[in-house]
Amino acid sequence: MHRIVLFHKPWGVLPQFTDPEGRPTLADYIDIPGVYPAGRLDRDSEGLMVLTDDGRLNARLTQPRHKTSKTYWVQVEGEPDDAALEALRTGVELKDGRTQPAKVERMAPPDLPERDPPVRFRKSVPTTWLALTLHEGRNRQVRRMTAAVGYPTLRLVRYRVASWTLDGLERGAFSVIERG
Repeated sequence: MHRIVLFHKPWGVLPQFTDPEGRPTLADYIDIPGVYPAGRLDRDSEGLMVLTDDGRLNARLTQPRHKTSKTYWVQVEGEPDDAALEALRTGVELKDGRTQPAKVERMAPPDLPERDPPVRFRKSVPTTWLALTLHEGRNRQVRRMTAAVGYPTLRLVRYRVASWTLDGLERGAFSVIERG
């Protein structure tokens, strides 16, 4: 029997179980021995993390050749025009090469609790929420992609990994799925 843990990681939590500097980690929220993160979610990002004790599932979720899709809700500074969205859809040139095409749409602000600390707010600069789906997972990729098209990321929430979503998970909470 294998376990899958779906965790709503808060902002500021490291995506690992230990930290020599004493910063908040997964261990502050999850006390289930033998499960490991299937991928990372930066300290300054929040949202869905999948942890498991199933090595095959972990590989399927994290290895690029499996092209596991992940959807992010991204609050960007400014109002991206159609050209910026089309650039994200066709692939953006980053320092480590061109990204694969992403699916991206403008979206209404999601029903999320306020972030602590709150995102930077400037009265003179509007913000826009995007739903962005990727099939690859480079380091800080979403942030680098939105910056490359001129709209820096202010808040990044991973909403979905494969078929699992944040739906029904409060910030800092987890649920366990047992699979045979």
